[in-house]
Amino acid sequence: MTQTTSGVPAHDGAAVRPRVDPGRLGSTRTGLLIALGSAATFALSGSMGTALMSIGWSPAAAVGVRIGGAFLVLLIPCLLLLRRTGLPSRRQVGRLVAYGAIAVAGAQLCYFSAMQYLSVGVALLLEYTAPVILIGYHWARNRRRPATMVFVGAAAAIAGLVLVLDPGQDAKISPVGLAWGLAAALCACGYFLLSEHDGTDAPVPPLLLVTAGTGIGGLLILALGLTGLMPLHAATGDATLGGFQVAWWLPMLVLVLVTAVVAYLLGIAGIRRLGSGVASFVALTEVVFAVLFAVVLLGQTMRPGQLVGGLLVLIGIAAVQRGDRR
Repeated sequence: MTQTTSGVPAHDGAAVRPRVDPGRLGSTRTGLLIALGSAATFALSGSMGTALMSIGWSPAAAVGVRIGGAFLVLLIPCLLLLRRTGLPSRRQVGRLVAYGAIAVAGAQLCYFSAMQYLSVGVALLLEYTAPVILIGYHWARNRRRPATMVFVGAAAAIAGLVLVLDPGQDAKISPVGLAWGLAAALCACGYFLLSEHDGTDAPVPPLLLVTAGTGIGGLLILALGLTGLMPLHAATGDATLGGFQVAWWLPMLVLVLVTAVVAYLLGIAGIRRLGSGVASFVALTEVVFAVLFAVVLLGQTMRPGQLVGGLLVLIGIAAVQRGDRR
């Protein structure tokens, strides 16, 4: 065996590539599938929420029921978990409170506040700058420049997101709205970072994190509703999904069980396998899934530019994931 000038052992004149840990590769693939599942279930909330709002629900009421209902569903399983594992440590309690206030309530509050001053496409685009912010955060924290492929993938993913959202159509912009939109992006960064295990303490079980987070977040949104900052009103009646009339409680149940309980649990599992950086880019597919669900369930049409944008988002995610492995 000879030694190349780069320090990598070579045999018969050919460089030997570093071995890839099959276990880590398998975990990454599993993480990608889980993160995509989380993005898809989160995306379903748009169609379910629209169905409820079409019969008189306010956005804050839909969000409050979604989060509060998830807390009630998970409460008993979480208590059984605590009976077996014991109470969380002081550091873990701090993470639980931050997750509920920032990742759950803060993200919702800032997004809906931005919606009062911005068009939907612009507000979403600002919120989904979170992956780019996380690149800078990890760069500053680790003092190591990301691979060039990460920047290429980020540019492709954001360009695709612009095509999918089409913020230039009837765009409405104001400085106050921009501030709320950037605050929503920072809260989204908090969601990814707080879901990740930082290694300083025992990891918070996903069930405990989601239960406490939705409980705290639900209380904060309820408090804001009672003060009148976020109007809370609901209605009963038939909603339209997929061209069919369904009872109001059906989209409400999907909103609670699928887009909150399943989505948050899958989100934490995916982030812990992929890391907050890669997982945040995979989460961009939520917008693509939301468009697809709107086509199927709400009868909306998809423009050719949105198809191209969705493809660019997927290409960008693949490039970021490849650059992250390097």
